[in-house]
Amino acid sequence: MIEKFRETSFIIRQEEIAKDVYSLWLKTGQMTDYTVPGQFINIYSRDGSRLLPRPVSICEVDHRERALRVVYRVVGKGTKEFSGYHTGRKLEILGPLGNGFPLKEKKAFLIGGGVGIPPMLYLAKELQCEKQILLGYRDETFLTEELKKYGQVYVATEDGSSGVHGNVLDIIRTKQLEAEIIYACGPLPMLKAVKEYAKEQGIEAWISMEERMACGIGACLGCICKSKDTDEHTNVKNKRVCKEGPVFLAEEVELS
Repeated sequence: MIEKFRETSFIIRQEEIAKDVYSLWLKTGQMTDYTVPGQFINIYSRDGSRLLPRPVSICEVDHRERALRVVYRVVGKGTKEFSGYHTGRKLEILGPLGNGFPLKEKKAFLIGGGVGIPPMLYLAKELQCEKQILLGYRDETFLTEELKKYGQVYVATEDGSSGVHGNVLDIIRTKQLEAEIIYACGPLPMLKAVKEYAKEQGIEAWISMEERMACGIGACLGCICKSKDTDEHTNVKNKRVCKEGPVFLAEEVELS
């Protein structure tokens, strides 16, 4: 059983690292003793009108200092609220939530798109294998320099302002890259393309799904995805992204 904790954390520091993209370090308690790459936390608003927490992937963990980092994009009122907080401010958080990526010693593609890039940093630090890190952006890049410490980094941008003009699969084709396993996190169209590529190439692929969540602990069934096999909880071909995921073997889930 995965241990999870609701804790009062304190903001160590926060900075904007790209337009509307924020890096937030939080001082926590026991939570950091149980985290693995691919998991997420729920952050609770201090505004009583917003009852539901915001799920955010874990970007880094400092076990010695019992601190964790999240990198998020401002997309609504909740994340806009968080972006205005400063050092020393208290935040209620719950975690670690969900499952993580299996750490295998195979030549790997780490593929991240948009706000699916931050969890790749935690994964890159923990994986003990040859890593090729493929990052997809609309335009402005972030976290590239930090990721370069852990593997060869390749960038694709939709507007062609940096790296390959296109998407992450265009990087693979252009650079003629090869791998034995894929780890990916990002928007649904990217994950669908990665899943199809992995199937064509006969490569094991693990994907982390970005889904709207309510409770984040598997109780509300608000983040269901279609699965290949029957789920024990619902007795239908569904899986809860927050509970059985967010990381899945690509062939186990249907991406529509």
